[in-house]
Amino acid sequence: MVCRELARHLIGTCTSEGDLVAEGFTSSEAALVGAADLGRRGIALVPHFPLAQHIGARLRATLPAERLERVEMRPVRPDQMARGLADRLGEVGLVIAAPPPYESGGNPPRRSTERGCPACRADLWMLSSEQLGLFLASAWKVLRPGGVLAIITTARHQVGRLIDPAPRIIRQAQGLGFRYVQHVIALRVPIDGDTLAVQAGPADLAQLRRTGCHALPPPVSVHADVCLFIKPSVRQENGGAR
Repeated sequence: MVCRELARHLIGTCTSEGDLVAEGFTSSEAALVGAADLGRRGIALVPHFPLAQHIGARLRATLPAERLERVEMRPVRPDQMARGLADRLGEVGLVIAAPPPYESGGNPPRRSTERGCPACRADLWMLSSEQLGLFLASAWKVLRPGGVLAIITTARHQVGRLIDPAPRIIRQAQGLGFRYVQHVIALRVPIDGDTLAVQAGPADLAQLRRTGCHALPPPVSVHADVCLFIKPSVRQENGGAR
């Protein structure tokens, strides 16, 4: 998920007033609110209708009418971004995406239920290498030359090993022609002096062990990795800037 602070920072740093921002894997209104507040236009891909209803209600409660006109949602999957934004090909200044942390061959997410928030109930599809490649190819088509692709990922522990999706994403993006320009560490917890103020959630508390237990402590995510890519201009491509 993209938090409001990170969305505003990316939009303010990577775009100018009046630019178009697109978001794939949308799970909240954060990017759309950031785009509207900073004088940009925003389009979010939300194929799950209940989630779109939830985000729409949050937008109407947050944004005044004149800013609400700057944003929209389209019922398109991330891997179909180019089709859903066919009227905006080559016009987007920034694509933001926080893909779900599921690897090809990993455990599928639970089916949607009637309990929990609309984002939690969304029936997330598996992020296979093929689907990720289709999303990256679509991002290439909608971005203008010099446009930025920002992908937010988080490493996780699965079956006793650490899985970091960033290297795979970097390889696939570079294979399409994107220029990898920066890796940013975005903290998800506040800083108290020189200490990270980490608070355990319900899932973390459920994994607490006795002091004498030799098992590894439960992992707690305190940061996200932000990979920034640029779609080179024709001159940069011919000059071998990749």
